[in-house]
Amino acid sequence: MRIVKVETYIAGNPWKNWLFAKVITDEGIYGIGEGTVNGFGKTVEAAIHELTPIIIGMDPFQIEVISQKLIRDVYAEGAQIHMAAVAAIEIACWDIIGKACNQPIYNLMGGRCHEKLRAYANGWYRGPREPQSFADKAKIVAKKGYTALKFDPFGSNWRMLTRYEFDLSMDIIRSVRSAVGPSVDILIEGHCRFNTATAIEIANAMADQRPAFFEEPTPHTNIPAMIEVAKRSPVPIATGESLSNKQQFAELLSHNVISILQPEPINLGGLFITRKIADMIDAHYGMVAAHSAQGPVCSAACVQLNACLPNFYIHEIFDEFNEPWENEIITNPVTVVDGYISLPETPGLGVDLNIEEILKHPYQQEFYIPLFKPGWERRRPKEL
Repeated sequence: MRIVKVETYIAGNPWKNWLFAKVITDEGIYGIGEGTVNGFGKTVEAAIHELTPIIIGMDPFQIEVISQKLIRDVYAEGAQIHMAAVAAIEIACWDIIGKACNQPIYNLMGGRCHEKLRAYANGWYRGPREPQSFADKAKIVAKKGYTALKFDPFGSNWRMLTRYEFDLSMDIIRSVRSAVGPSVDILIEGHCRFNTATAIEIANAMADQRPAFFEEPTPHTNIPAMIEVAKRSPVPIATGESLSNKQQFAELLSHNVISILQPEPINLGGLFITRKIADMIDAHYGMVAAHSAQGPVCSAACVQLNACLPNFYIHEIFDEFNEPWENEIITNPVTVVDGYISLPETPGLGVDLNIEEILKHPYQQEFYIPLFKPGWERRRPKEL
């Protein structure tokens, strides 16, 4: 079997353009992947097509060699954008392998470790940054059966908070905890917003609300800052989604203070490298809560990954809170029932692209999350 062609498609979702790839072989089997990066849909698409000649004629089963050629051999370090292009191809190759072997991908990466996957809701709080709005929406999410939900209460703040903004953020956290009660986990998203001192102050202030974790309180580019926060925070710190290679994870893990890691398969170059990193995390007694906040193909890929991880912690779900047409652009989308995801038994990823539907939602340049603009929580880019 040989790779003969790579096609790309972009679905214009208002909060992020989703980039999909289709890798086609000479035996008629094809696979699909995803390379979504916030704000860089066309850029990653161009990178996929620049890399494609390298893999034409290659056997899609040779995942390691393909990855080396796409990463090492070009002798450039393009971080998330480069890795997303590689991931789109690599995930599609795994889809091909699964179809050829008539097995779900998780059976080819160690086998099923779980009967179902606990999920947490994200993206559910679209609307005004007001405690009552967050509380009302949190109640709806909990009634759906979710036992965990994540949110960013900090608005468009960066590095520091005024006392008003600090108090409003804490009020939002308290309102969500009050709305869902003590049995639902709340996960606080930091989006790399703060400096070390502010992050520590926030962690201490919200500790009595018992968050399950505080995610990326400081920028991922400064690992020592993240480590300092983790050492001094009474709330567990989670991080890793923005890292783009295993060496960064090795440095992070060497400090032995962060035990909830969030590798993003798209930012890392695909499923196989993420599976390796999950083993590195396991060696440090850590748990994996893979980042899964891109499009529906990424969600399906993370289901396959999480299914085979003994140190799986929780699965992120945006899908239910996206645009209503999301489930029309792929077949067999990931669904959550009573807070859990059932594992598919179909070959490969278990999903396929509906190209006709994707073409109804074209790329738009303004479709990205402007996380440092007031009102980004409304997820209406044309109004910001």
